[in-house]
Amino acid sequence: QAQLVESGGGFLQTGDSVRLSCTPSGRSFGDKAVGWFRQGPGQDREFLAVIFLGSDSTWYSNSAKGRFVISRDDAGTSVNLLIHNLVPEDTAVYYCAAAPRITNQPESFHSWGQGTQVTVSS
Repeated sequence: QAQLVESGGGFLQTGDSVRLSCTPSGRSFGDKAVGWFRQGPGQDREFLAVIFLGSDSTWYSNSAKGRFVISRDDAGTSVNLLIHNLVPEDTAVYYCAAAPRITNQPESFHSWGQGTQVTVSS
């Protein structure tokens, strides 16, 4: 089963933008959809967005609509999450994972990566 790898996090300031990338360790993502989640300090894992690789259909959580953009690169080798206008509340570990369909249920996802830390200072 493919393992996914997140990258692109770091230390940022309020108002910055950041692009996170999710790439498979193997040849493919291993399923039809890829989603992004985050987990802030002391918080549960939160669904942000998911993209269906075959059609580029997307679904966002209400909290992610407007500032978050999920996309797939043309080669299909990465799924990116662009976050605009960062605020300190965006500080979290961001994870990607694969799923067989468009869904926001964490239990439907597999091949979770180790996550990438995003820290936003005020």
